[in-house]
Amino acid sequence: MTQQTLAEQVTAAIHNVVGSQSASLHEPIFAGHEWDYVKECLDTGWVSSVGNFVDRFEHDLATWTGARHVVAVVNGTAALQVALLISGVRSGDEVMIPSLSFVATANAVSHAGATPHFVDSSEETLGLCPLALSDYLADIIEQRNGQPCNRLTGRRISAIVPMHTFGHPVDMPALQAVAEKHGIVIVEDAAESLGSWLGDRHTGTFGRCGVLSFNGNKVITTGGGGAILTDDPELARRAKHLTTTAKLPHRWAFQHDEIAFNYRMPNLNAALGCAQLEQMDGFLFRKRQLAERYLQAFAGLDKARLFTERAGTRVNYWLQTLLLDTAVSDQRDAVLAATNDAGLMTRPIWELLHTLPMYINCPKMPLTVVQTLSRRIINIPSSASLIHG
Repeated sequence: MTQQTLAEQVTAAIHNVVGSQSASLHEPIFAGHEWDYVKECLDTGWVSSVGNFVDRFEHDLATWTGARHVVAVVNGTAALQVALLISGVRSGDEVMIPSLSFVATANAVSHAGATPHFVDSSEETLGLCPLALSDYLADIIEQRNGQPCNRLTGRRISAIVPMHTFGHPVDMPALQAVAEKHGIVIVEDAAESLGSWLGDRHTGTFGRCGVLSFNGNKVITTGGGGAILTDDPELARRAKHLTTTAKLPHRWAFQHDEIAFNYRMPNLNAALGCAQLEQMDGFLFRKRQLAERYLQAFAGLDKARLFTERAGTRVNYWLQTLLLDTAVSDQRDAVLAATNDAGLMTRPIWELLHTLPMYINCPKMPLTVVQTLSRRIINIPSSASLIHG
């Protein structure tokens, strides 16, 4: 009997979980009050950036995450740009971010006028590695006028942005210790991790600010949308002011006191988000069930394993993640081809940010771990709808 190739084994394992059906990578479920809430917006005419659903969505997100303040905006990139600005990032600064992240992380830094400085990741979390960062900063940082600066470029290092990859929390306590040692602010990119916890704290609540995304492929969606989380009332006030064109309150006059952004989330999108958030527990339950079934299906494979939550965390399993052994990383594309040919949408990790043409000349530390991870990661069908009931 001919032995199955790794590509055939992976395809069979996925089919064992999802059945013979084709399966997309991640698609939304609209099974609650979405139609009712959106229709209410249409019936009342409150469809833009002012309305009851915007206020309600912010309140419900604060309740869910434990953040004291939430400001809903048009998308996660805008949320991160504004979060960086209100946290003190200025034009000409450097911001430490993982090279293994979606391009929006680097773009938001650039939109804030700063330069991305790329950092290696941990194989235990797939996110920014505090130990590697600590060693690296010890070599490059010098204090100038009480500010942490990169002695090689002369630029101030004003923030560290961990990203919780596919919903798996970074080791935030260790990272906080590194940041505090050097006097650097943390702004969390929690775009992928709504519903993920580190101990008893929700991701996005460890830094000065955190941000979420509600793109169509996230655990819950508002179509497009994002949010800024913070415990600081003044930062929340400033975030709302900046994202509302810096308009000063007045009964009729249009008075603005600084250059700002038209970034507030429309009521239509917030209505969708309110309905989605009501179903969040069910979505997470089904996604965890899916992870358990994948774990069983891949148990017999020697060269590929499901990436699962580590002790002390509870993960939303936004995208189910297969990690190939280093020895078979050259078979990744064969696995991708075979699964997609079988109607199973699988994807590799994003192109590493430091290799993109617009970021290729940005500063970076040695990126040993992400170089290997980028050749070994495959995301497999992850929709909560794959678990019925």
